[in-house]
Amino acid sequence: MKPFFVLIVSFAVSFFAIRFIAGTPDPFLAGNIAMSVMLVLTAIGHFAFVKGMELMMPPFIPFKAAIVYITGIIEIMAAAGLLIPSLQLLTAYLLILFFILVLPVNLYAAARHVDYQNATHEGPGLSYLWFRIPFQLFLIAWVYLCNIFHAALMSNL
Repeated sequence: MKPFFVLIVSFAVSFFAIRFIAGTPDPFLAGNIAMSVMLVLTAIGHFAFVKGMELMMPPFIPFKAAIVYITGIIEIMAAAGLLIPSLQLLTAYLLILFFILVLPVNLYAAARHVDYQNATHEGPGLSYLWFRIPFQLFLIAWVYLCNIFHAALMSNL
């Protein structure tokens, strides 16, 4: 839930700051700034809650801590890539793929009632998926609209 609020608040602040500074709104740039802020926030979780994030993965996956750190680094790199015009489109495609690939881990974690912040099995369980799956789709749509759709729109002008 926190990432959703960070995304929305960051978008609003970015949108109005861009409008004030540039004199014209740019919802696509504001969207990328907001997504970048959210990605940095979630990346911090990868470094702060390693044990809990390890619990999110099935037992057969090796090198869990390394994967947690690597995915945190991927999120930071994606945050930067969304803000570098020459990397935005590639970053968008890779980030959408990343969001798709991490969904099974979230499904597994919900089924096992993982509370990643406290590294316990006392989390909300499957009810969490009523938020998580639509949110994951929302993130994919956000990245698509702010980058792939925007690039297509700009190439038709």
